[in-house]
Amino acid sequence: MNYEAVIGLEVHVQAKSASKIFTRVGQGYGHDENTLTDPVVLALPGTLPVMNKAALDAIIKAGLMLHCEIAEVCKWDRKNYFYPDSPKNYQITQYDQPICIGGYVEIELPGPSRNVMGEHKKIPLTRIHLEEDVGKLTHFAHDSLVDYNRAGTPLMEIVTDPALASAEEAYAFLTTLRTTMIYAGISDCDMEKGQLRCDANISIRPVGTTELGTKVELKNLNSISYVRDGIAHEIKRQLALKKTGGEIVQETRDYDGIAGTSQSLRSKEEAHDYRYFPDPDLMPVRVDEAWKARIAAECPERPFEKQQRFMTDYDLPYTITSVLIPDRELSDWFEAAVTIAGRAKAQAVGNWIANDLLRELSAAKIGLAESKVTPPHLAELVGLIDVGTISNQIAREVFNETFASGEAPAAVVDRKGLKDDTDADELEQWCRDAIAGNDKAREQFLGGKDGAINAMKGPVMKASRGKANPKLVDETLRRLLANWS
Repeated sequence: MNYEAVIGLEVHVQAKSASKIFTRVGQGYGHDENTLTDPVVLALPGTLPVMNKAALDAIIKAGLMLHCEIAEVCKWDRKNYFYPDSPKNYQITQYDQPICIGGYVEIELPGPSRNVMGEHKKIPLTRIHLEEDVGKLTHFAHDSLVDYNRAGTPLMEIVTDPALASAEEAYAFLTTLRTTMIYAGISDCDMEKGQLRCDANISIRPVGTTELGTKVELKNLNSISYVRDGIAHEIKRQLALKKTGGEIVQETRDYDGIAGTSQSLRSKEEAHDYRYFPDPDLMPVRVDEAWKARIAAECPERPFEKQQRFMTDYDLPYTITSVLIPDRELSDWFEAAVTIAGRAKAQAVGNWIANDLLRELSAAKIGLAESKVTPPHLAELVGLIDVGTISNQIAREVFNETFASGEAPAAVVDRKGLKDDTDADELEQWCRDAIAGNDKAREQFLGGKDGAINAMKGPVMKASRGKANPKLVDETLRRLLANWS
């Protein structure tokens, strides 16, 4: 019997905000333990929660970015459980009236090759609700310590339908979700800091059936690669159990991403174990049209929509957009340069960013914000090449100078005397010498192999010390070869 996998994800994303969700105490990462607390966070007697509207703004923006319906009214519930990471012994969350309903995340699966766009698919969401994060426990041989700095941080739980079919789809889902959250400024989604965490529910069923199989939860996967690898491991484990007549039990398992193994943690608790009830200290929230319109106006273009626009408006190949789009800052930088250089030079600008700028930034181990090359610099450089002032070879020298010093490309060209001032007669003689000195390339070109002309360009560029205009070199070589005898 053949089986297929059915996967649902529960993704926790910490929302950016200056303070915690129900109090004014700040939130952040890397502070001394238990310094971001106050009586509300510690649930001292007599304290009451007060809603942080910035957290609601963030989840409304997330809902709009992910095509959700924003509920007119949502409410707050207490999820009761007794564990040291929760000072109150309950968590304030949303049970039956979440703020975001439905929606979807558009994903792209790997294409047949790196330069070909893959299939796009919409993964439906069940809901997104807002809740408070809990504290962090650190376990030692004989003790466990708790840090409540994280407790009370606004946390979005994004729940998918059981609609993913493979580990690769889960990987694509989280990659797109992370990019979208960062684009919109909702979260930094740094998984090392716990700002994005994922639980995966995995089951298998016979192909052609619709009833869901017994699900197994992989808990607190803290890297997108671990999610992919953990799901692939669990599917393989369940298939092996079916093959040997074993029983799949509903449970929560821990996946060890380094060892590539998993182990049972506990049998899965059902929702009613938490004894939800409405929180009596918090009023329901009504989201009116004006509120939604204000947040909608702050939403940026979605990444895939931006990619399609770049391919259509700028005629950029998929490969360049795949480099630019995942980084909003980089794609904005590109558009700023194209605005100055002109739409016709968009591909040249994109090539310089994808090939040269990113390489130099990586070598220098700096970010785009620290780059001394600015969009006006790159636009100016591309313009100098376009009008034949400098060759591509010289342009690379100019680019490196600008990257190191921040000096404008035109100023570098003037200072170093790099402008192409090749005499036409001199260029023609170099071309004649190159044709005469490359018998094999000449005969191949005259025999119909167009690419053979490139072998004759090298000597010309060498003779000109890289200054000759490649376009003029090409034109001169072709003119001379047409009458060569």
